[in-house]
Amino acid sequence: MLYHLCSALYILWIIMAQVAGQDDREKTTALKDLLSRIDLDELMKKDEPPFTFPKTLEEFEYAFNDYGQLRHIKTGERFVFNAREDLHRWNQKRYEALGEIITQYVYELLERKCNMTKAILPLDATEDEPTSFVYLSPDALTNPSKLLLLIQGNGVVRAGQWARRLIINQDLDSGTQMPFIRRAMEENYGVMVLNPNENYLEMEKAAKASPPSSSPEPPDEPAEKRERKDDKEGKRKREFYEKYRNPQKETETERIPIRENGSSEEHVLYVWDHFVSKAAAKNVFIIAHSYGGLSFVELMNQRELQVKNRVCAVALTDSAHNIWLQETSKGTQDWMQEHCCNWVSSPEPLDTPVDPMLPDCPRVSAGTERHELTSWMSFDSIFTFFSEVLAAKEGQEAEETSNAVTTRSSSLKNKHQDL
Repeated sequence: MLYHLCSALYILWIIMAQVAGQDDREKTTALKDLLSRIDLDELMKKDEPPFTFPKTLEEFEYAFNDYGQLRHIKTGERFVFNAREDLHRWNQKRYEALGEIITQYVYELLERKCNMTKAILPLDATEDEPTSFVYLSPDALTNPSKLLLLIQGNGVVRAGQWARRLIINQDLDSGTQMPFIRRAMEENYGVMVLNPNENYLEMEKAAKASPPSSSPEPPDEPAEKRERKDDKEGKRKREFYEKYRNPQKETETERIPIRENGSSEEHVLYVWDHFVSKAAAKNVFIIAHSYGGLSFVELMNQRELQVKNRVCAVALTDSAHNIWLQETSKGTQDWMQEHCCNWVSSPEPLDTPVDPMLPDCPRVSAGTERHELTSWMSFDSIFTFFSEVLAAKEGQEAEETSNAVTTRSSSLKNKHQDL
């Protein structure tokens, strides 16, 4: 493609040199003549591959090794983004196609490795409406003690993922929620994996009918009309660069929102109302990354008393929430101080206290400056935090029970003495 482009520019340079001594009108005429001989559409499309990509990892010639790292089957190398030089847009489309395969691969891991099952949303969905889903462990609704909710940030990531970039360029442990699910199950949690970014069904738009062809212009059309036509032609030529950057026309689509799950905030609220509020677990725990933290705070704004009664502790990782912009109540802020901790991107060592930007909850370093790595880097600290909060709560409940028994026993003794 570059060869053709350079050839065209070289010809343009020669002609410009030839007409350098002519007046402006003649120069314009000469340049128009040159451009009319270059079919820009064909020139730009000539060497660009179509946007068709493999549908499986095997067809991509990639696989995850024993360490959960994505490697080329033949060369053993990491994934290469720039598979075609000077075709950034094609490379991006290829990367997105691989990402869709990764999404399905993670779903398979949730089902095959963790024995989790899908629950379709909305629960009363009809056959012809778009749906979403969440993943539930076998005891998610029946575990009487502990339930863990996992909420990722926004973007292309789906259920079971923290960051697609980490899955592709680093490994499955850092980029997926699998280690969190396994650890939670080992510690006898029920688990719900939310899917806050599955908000709509994307459908291809119906092709528009072609407008009726206009009648040919009479030979004696006004001069100003001819000038407008010339301007229009010039505009087409001036769009040369845009045509080079985006030579292939993509399919036009429209988005049909999923009922009651049209946004991350709606999704989290729906899952709370229809699953968490009906679960048997006495203690609910939440891990929310980035925008997932904002969705959790919005849940508190909508269901404050319920959340305070059921949620034991919340681990936020580089949360995007803002208690001022979200108009969070003073009661919620005080509760977050006691029950939440936010592991933020920072150059400081893991768990080092970081100055709070807002009076909402304690902030500590995640031990990394990379936003997408904050969940994985704070993995052990999060479960330690959960254990400590639960132990403190159970200790307080035991003390209150003991005090109640002592008080009742003392009261009975006094009554006996009176008799």
